[in-house]
Amino acid sequence: MHRIILSIAAAISLAIPMASLPALAETRGYYEVVGVEPEDMLKMRAGPGTGYRIVVGLPNGTVVFLQGCERSGNTSWCRVALREARGLKGYVSAAYLRKL
Repeated sequence: MHRIILSIAAAISLAIPMASLPALAETRGYYEVVGVEPEDMLKMRAGPGTGYRIVVGLPNGTVVFLQGCERSGNTSWCRVALREARGLKGYVSAAYLRKL
């Protein structure tokens, strides 16, 4: 019985973080930036983490093309390109993306 409970707990702990990610590598496509404070911008960075330089700030409503995501610590970072300027690429936190 103890083994069954541990197995269920392990399955749940693995499923919850995956279910909470709005964007995964398998779901390439267009996404909208959401959830950024009105006077702030989502920082697109040169790499997958806060230690990388900021490429540009993206306000809510910006549409990006998601190319793939990877985990760094507790954050899922997605490689994106701007829809209106495909040459402008970088990484953003998946927490601020919503699939269109």
